Amino acid sequence: MDLSMPTKENVEYMIEAIKTKLRMASGAAMQAAHFQVDRYEDIKDIYDMVQSKDRFSISEVEALVSELGKLRG
Repeated sequence: MDLSMPTKENVEYMIEAIKTKLRMASGAAMQAAHFQVDRYEDIKDIYDMVQSKDRFSISEVEALVSELGKLRG
């Protein structure tokens, strides 16, 4: 997938991928539709970091979920 363009589809793809990778129990509350394209770079930064790691501590997951919460539109 080409994530170089800040599109709504790319935002949705990245949010879903982050939720899957973090195995978020609260994934239903973190709907991709709640994120705006104007926050694309911030979402992409989180996406890239999540994709670069195999495992996350509980505190890391909590921090990432907190950051995503701040980016919701």
